[in-house]
Amino acid sequence: MKKLLNTLYVLSEDAYLSLEGENVIVQREEDRPRFPLHTLEDILCFSYKGASPALMGKCADMNIGLSFFTPNGRFLARSCGKSHGNVLLRKEQYRSSDDRFISCRIARNFIAGKIYNSKWVLERATRDHALRIDVEHVKRASSLLHNSQALVAECETLESLLGLEGESSAVYFGALNELILQNKEAFIFNGRSRRPPLDRFNAMLSFVYTLLAHQCASALEGVGLDSYVGFLHRDRAGRTSLALDLMEELRPILGDRFVLSLINNRLIQPEYFDLQENGAVLLNDTGRKIVLSAWQERKREQLTHPYLEEKMPWGLVPHIQALLLSRYLRGDMDAYTPFLWK
Repeated sequence: MKKLLNTLYVLSEDAYLSLEGENVIVQREEDRPRFPLHTLEDILCFSYKGASPALMGKCADMNIGLSFFTPNGRFLARSCGKSHGNVLLRKEQYRSSDDRFISCRIARNFIAGKIYNSKWVLERATRDHALRIDVEHVKRASSLLHNSQALVAECETLESLLGLEGESSAVYFGALNELILQNKEAFIFNGRSRRPPLDRFNAMLSFVYTLLAHQCASALEGVGLDSYVGFLHRDRAGRTSLALDLMEELRPILGDRFVLSLINNRLIQPEYFDLQENGAVLLNDTGRKIVLSAWQERKREQLTHPYLEEKMPWGLVPHIQALLLSRYLRGDMDAYTPFLWK
């Protein structure tokens, strides 16, 4: 079983990362903290200054993910090292991606998992907070998602699958506001907005989705797959399409539910956001630190994987799903098994 290591988040805008022996040095004026590389699995840098080529090469050699973001959390680039796995696996991935029928058959399971998990996020709320939410509204949305899940299994084209995914997302997001139990006026959610996010809830969703996409890309490359070649998300230069595929089933539970917990537990407050001139709402430095700290804690929490029936931290779930996908593409499994949470 893969061991869950630490993730280093560098939030100072003027920090520069360099290599000294087997350590990463975070240089900022007179401050030079060091972190042993063997304890890290990822480095996420939110600094404009970036990192030294020596550190980038060392991270590649040690299979440590190194990603760069703007201070506001917009993804910029990832440093990739040697490919893992064998060439036969990747060739099978490319062949499957070029065949739209096979791509649809694989993508159906991603979307079926997403709809199933979305439904159970709503169902869990009706069970735990029946006196604080509009149960009838949420139950109606859950019923529509259940119907959509049955239709997904019959999809034969990517176009029809994308249509169902869009419809189910609209139903799900239409009920998500009911699950906000604290500071509802400040965190009201009227639907998904991105590039830029136009409210506090969407600002957190966009930031957390970026973290999740990075985690999925690292997991896929760790098992030998090409994170840029997807099945549902088609090829686009610079986009980790397969990572976006894999994270679909994980968005409701590792993304949406996490954001709701930050609001409902009052860990995040309205003053942790900045309003931009173009109407965008973004997490400020304090807000990002709180979200990242809580994200690390969530990754360490234990669960029993529904398919493997083994206990593991949440942070390993993307790695396990990437492994199951690679086994399917190699022909070791009859179908890809999505992560189904309940």
